[in-house]
Amino acid sequence: MTQNNLPVIGITGGVGSGKSVVMDILSEEYGGAVILADQVGHDLMQPGAVSYRQIISHFGREILGEDGQINRQALAAIVFSDEAKLKELNGITHPNIRREIIERIKGFRTGGEHPFIALEAALLIEGGYEEITDELWYIYVTEGNRIKRLMAARGYSEEKCRAIISSQLSDTVFRQHCRTIIDNNGSVEETRRSVAAALLKSGIIKEYTEDEMA
Repeated sequence: MTQNNLPVIGITGGVGSGKSVVMDILSEEYGGAVILADQVGHDLMQPGAVSYRQIISHFGREILGEDGQINRQALAAIVFSDEAKLKELNGITHPNIRREIIERIKGFRTGGEHPFIALEAALLIEGGYEEITDELWYIYVTEGNRIKRLMAARGYSEEKCRAIISSQLSDTVFRQHCRTIIDNNGSVEETRRSVAAALLKSGIIKEYTEDEMA
């Protein structure tokens, strides 16, 4: 059964905000179909895929490893020292990712196996994904908590954390674009209740269960 009106929820937020926690809840507890933009980008850079072919054509085979995979360190060394080349790379990958995401949304709608689709990406707003989502959720965590989590989980220095955070959209901009705010500063149980409330508000679920209200 085709569900052309199957809602698409865009999940966004800065680095260290815990978007993956929310995606796990949406998938495992509510049966939502999951699309991860980073994973889509990774898939399209596999040998033979469209981004792979275009990147090799543009930057040369010197960036390939012995296994035929794109050597991401070699590619990064080229683009992150040259803003123009980084723009060229993004000009290849971003349109391909967007097209593939649209195709995956169509596939899930055709399959008719899920009550909604959850699309996660840090750059949903910058990439204009508001056009293909029904609503955006902002996963909010204070800057201090984001830094603590990044330092613990990824071993980043505080300086590196602050540099990454400062390069991303501000809290104010996220709030301007997103219909729903999920506060992810507390426990997973608290986040779970916030997700349930947001789904109820969206009409995706009709009522809370006792577990969700606990």
